[in-house]
Amino acid sequence: MTAAARHTLLLVDDHAIVRQGLAALLRTEPDFTVCGEAGTYDEGLETVARLKPDCVILDLSLRDRSGLEWIREARAGGFDGHILVLSMHDEALYAEKALAAGAQGYIMKDQAEEALVEALQLVMAGDIYLSPAAAALLDGSPAPAVEAGDGGFEGLTGRESEILYAIGGGLSTREIAEQFGLSGRTVDVHRANIKRKLGCNTLAEVLLRAADYKRLRDTHPAPPTL
Repeated sequence: MTAAARHTLLLVDDHAIVRQGLAALLRTEPDFTVCGEAGTYDEGLETVARLKPDCVILDLSLRDRSGLEWIREARAGGFDGHILVLSMHDEALYAEKALAAGAQGYIMKDQAEEALVEALQLVMAGDIYLSPAAAALLDGSPAPAVEAGDGGFEGLTGRESEILYAIGGGLSTREIAEQFGLSGRTVDVHRANIKRKLGCNTLAEVLLRAADYKRLRDTHPAPPTL
C-alpha cells in the first residue's frame, strides 16, 4: 500500500503519553498513518468531523465524558468510519457495550503492543476484532455443534453454528438477534467470526456455506446432549 493510500487513523485519548506511544507504535506500519490526535471528548468530535479518518482509536474513559457516549454521538453526527476501542476496563464488562454503541473492535491497553496492528487490519477489512477471551464471553456456548470433519464446520462454536444455521434458513440479523436474545452488534461479531473461520471472502460465500450447513444439519441432526 502506498503512502497516499494508507488508512488514516485518529487517536482520541486524554493522556498525551498514550497518544505518543500509539503514534510511535504505528509509525513503522506501512498500511496506516496517524492523521490527527485529540485529548478531550469535544475535541475528538470536532477532529473526527474535520478530518474524516478511516478509523478512530478511542479511549473508553475520556476524562470529561464516557467513550461509549462519544461513539454514539459520533455515529449520530454522521461518522461512518471504523472505531477501535482501546481501554483499561475489563472487556468482559464493556466489550459488548462498545460494539452495541457502534464500535468494530475492543482491545485492552496492555495488549496493544502485541495486538493493535492485527486488530486494525481486521477492522479495516470489515471484520470485528475481539480478543479470544472476549469473543468466548460473548459467545457463551463454546462446544462445537457438529462432529469434526463434517463439511469443514468443525471449527465453529455452538453459538456460531446456531447462527450459521439461522442464516441458512434465511433469517436476517434482526430476526437472529431476537431468536437468541442478542444484540444486533453481537450477531455481527458472530457473523464476522464465521466468515473468518470458514475462509469466506464475501457475504455471498457465507450465505452459500450457511445453506450447505443447514442441509447438513437437517439431513444429519446433531445427537442430543446427555
